[in-house]
Amino acid sequence: MGVAMVHEDTTDRTDRNRQYAGRRLGLAAVAATLVLAGAVVTAGSSQADLSLSGVPRATCADDDLPETAEQGRVPAADYASGRAAEGYRCNTVEIGHHGKRSQLGSGGYKVQRYTDVTGRTCAYYDSAMMVGLNLPGLLTGGAGLGVVVLDMTDPAHPVKTANLVTPAMLQPHESLLVNQERGLLAAVMGTLATAPGVLDVYDASQDCRHPRLMSTTLSGVMGHESGFAPDGQTFWTAGAAGFTLTAIDLADPRRPRVLKTKTGVVYHGLRLSDDGRTMYVANIGSPSILTGGLLEGAGLDVLDVSDVQDRRPSPAIRTLSRLTWEESSIPQVAEPFTRDGRQYVFEVDEFSDLFGDFARINSPKSPVGAARIIDVTDPRAPYVVSNVRLEVHDPLLRGDVMDDPGARMIVRSYTGHYCSLPTRAEPRIAGCSMIGSGLRLFDISDLAHPREVGYFNEPGPNGGAALSQPAWDVEHQQVWYTDLDEGFFAVGLQGPAAALLP
Repeated sequence: MGVAMVHEDTTDRTDRNRQYAGRRLGLAAVAATLVLAGAVVTAGSSQADLSLSGVPRATCADDDLPETAEQGRVPAADYASGRAAEGYRCNTVEIGHHGKRSQLGSGGYKVQRYTDVTGRTCAYYDSAMMVGLNLPGLLTGGAGLGVVVLDMTDPAHPVKTANLVTPAMLQPHESLLVNQERGLLAAVMGTLATAPGVLDVYDASQDCRHPRLMSTTLSGVMGHESGFAPDGQTFWTAGAAGFTLTAIDLADPRRPRVLKTKTGVVYHGLRLSDDGRTMYVANIGSPSILTGGLLEGAGLDVLDVSDVQDRRPSPAIRTLSRLTWEESSIPQVAEPFTRDGRQYVFEVDEFSDLFGDFARINSPKSPVGAARIIDVTDPRAPYVVSNVRLEVHDPLLRGDVMDDPGARMIVRSYTGHYCSLPTRAEPRIAGCSMIGSGLRLFDISDLAHPREVGYFNEPGPNGGAALSQPAWDVEHQQVWYTDLDEGFFAVGLQGPAAALLP
């Protein structure tokens, strides 16, 4: 399968889309509104023409190192020839790096950026997928344990100034966040499923290079994912396998206080509106025998959390809507943004639907949700505007790429994991860590027709493992992310990718 096959473009892609048209039209036709315990739950999407193939490819510069096969693919032939070791880049360039290359435990799930009151800028990243995997870095001078603190005064030469090794920082899983308003860095102890919610809160506002520990408490209830109210007064933890959503008051970060715990939910990452009163939360759903093991109910929940934000006694959390979509996997997080007076979220699904084929993880039959843009202007009636996918996510091509190194492994797969935006106000570019496909950059100037505008992938011997939420340094035209094996990268944007920054 060579380059010629990849450039089938409009004719074959149109044929593929027609094959899905009947299913999509049927899904839209049966979209129904159910009333459960007073909450409006909407199933399906109002859009009937959403493509499941890859978005249009980026046009690379002459001196780039473009991909050699399908969009997002690192084929086995490139490993055999040595081409994969050179990496792949399009409208990007490596500016700086930290960590040991080709060493398990060089990066995790989040990269955060913060500038303190003195004007210093730092990066924070969790150093491993699970505690213990980063021990080699401790012994060999790599990332080390816990959350790594980098002085990014010179992005070409990141300087490690600290390792945060309090309980939650040793095992933050996907919960590490920094609040820009108050300079609070927080995480809750978690595992691949969940764990007792030890919450660590640091103050980075005075000197981001050396955050001050404010508290370590059990106020997280359960740990896995998280969210911050933009004003920094409330930290939210999602317990996932613990079936909890917990709001924690951080008015005094030395004394966190539980405000509300909602139970019986399987929530993942969450983000809040600018006023902190509306929550956009990824609902993982649950396996169902009726759907052949596929996750049922997975999608986006829009919640009214104004009682919590307003600190009302006995606060209620109300579900305004639930949106599901075709070809979903495990919803990860939805990043809010505005465009021309309307409200949107950029949502990403992680991995494949691991329950879709009990015999094999990441099989050709396992749906890959990838990413999408959702209009949430009316929180009671959200709808999908467009899909953001690569060719390796196409259900009709997926079987052709599954024998590449790492393609069938959860943490090496050709699937999504985290996306982010450089700003909430009128962004024109989005960045996604798409695991085996590396860091992908998308032009979202036209929300209904997103396009790829660049990429950066440094796969290790066992495949790429870009898992982290990217962070943006707009001033220097950079985006930062980590690969599980290859460490922290400061990536410079060039040409049309740089032109889309605020």
